[in-house]
Amino acid sequence: MSSAAPRPADQDHLWSVDEHLEDILATVRPLEPIELQLLDAQGCVLVEDVTVPVSLPPFDNSSMDGYAVRVADVAGASEEFPAVLDVVGDVAAGQAELLHVGPGQAARIMTGAPLPPGAETVVPVEWTDGGLGEGPVSGMRARSLGPEGAEGHVHVYRPAEARAHVRAQGSDVRAGDRALDAGTVLGPPQIALLAAIGRGTVRVRPRPRVVVMSTGSELVQPDESLGTGQIYDSNSFALTAAARDAGAIAYRVGAVADDAETLRSTIEDQLVRADLVVTTGGVSVGAYDVVKEALSSVADEDEPGSGVDFRKLAMQPGKPQGFGSIGPDHTPLLALPGNPVSSYVSFELFVRPAIRTLMGLADVHRPRTRATLTAKKALTSPKGRRQFLRGAYADGSVSPVGGAGSHLVAALAQADALIVVPEDVESVEPGTEVEVVLLG
Repeated sequence: MSSAAPRPADQDHLWSVDEHLEDILATVRPLEPIELQLLDAQGCVLVEDVTVPVSLPPFDNSSMDGYAVRVADVAGASEEFPAVLDVVGDVAAGQAELLHVGPGQAARIMTGAPLPPGAETVVPVEWTDGGLGEGPVSGMRARSLGPEGAEGHVHVYRPAEARAHVRAQGSDVRAGDRALDAGTVLGPPQIALLAAIGRGTVRVRPRPRVVVMSTGSELVQPDESLGTGQIYDSNSFALTAAARDAGAIAYRVGAVADDAETLRSTIEDQLVRADLVVTTGGVSVGAYDVVKEALSSVADEDEPGSGVDFRKLAMQPGKPQGFGSIGPDHTPLLALPGNPVSSYVSFELFVRPAIRTLMGLADVHRPRTRATLTAKKALTSPKGRRQFLRGAYADGSVSPVGGAGSHLVAALAQADALIVVPEDVESVEPGTEVEVVLLG
């Protein structure tokens, strides 16, 4: 899971955003591949190329409901002078034994059914009288309602070229072709292709299991009544949803009170189902910042490289951060600040790339672009900090949403981008081109 230890923290060192992310990505390693059933592999990343064992389609088949005929027998056919052919029976999809179509004959054929021996083309039923002798029809009668339609004669009113309305064997993919490349993320179309070529299982890196927990005695679950000084726990819901959006299997743990022993034991209990642990809150410098208290001394003397470092980053929001590994399997842990916006921005910058790295993806970052700032006044930013402001992006322009406060959840809900203000910039005028992280 992780083969390198995080760099030791210097309490006086102000880490850059890039240094912290580099440390995380140098420590986290892709999960080991496993063999999964197709539906269990949805959202996972292939670790090997998949070769087509059988051509698709595996045989020539009809793309229409109609009649399988010889080209010469319908040449020159018209409504005034129709070709009249003997119907020798039905050819249905999945039928094992096929009829033979000889000169002057036709076989009623269904969409997907194999082209029978002797037939060279398919005439759509709409070009015929359907065997009823009453002019062109709009479709076939169900066999149960008109079994006589599979025998007798059919009048054909239009000619058909060779192999018209015939799907050729191997016209989709041929045996030996590469169906999917290693590194492909398996979505519904890819799973459909795997099933179509007969693959019931596939070798992938599994979706990482991420455990998310909030800390704070003031936190109350939604639907419960608020007491004095209490607030609803939104962070654990936001981050669990964000982890799932990133591709993980995410588990939300109820808020843990401000007690270091309780938190330590809760985390230890969760390690059995975690490839990554994410906490939010309790990483600053207050007297009740229990994540630091619980995890600062969690390093195992028998497990070199374990432990969690707590750092200050040159960013806003999200200055206090924690990162390390815990437990016998060196499970990565990221400790995020507790303010909702700080927590979410930190997730996007640090946790999401970690999750995507565990998945084995080549590109682990959100897309970025350049956009023109649309605002009523200049944006200000603290010197020496990389600021991430919530924004709304559209058609090459971005406008700030809400204020800079790290508690403004309502504004966060309206944002689909982060406006990046570099460390050496203290003011950004309207009309300036800025870097934008696209969140949606």
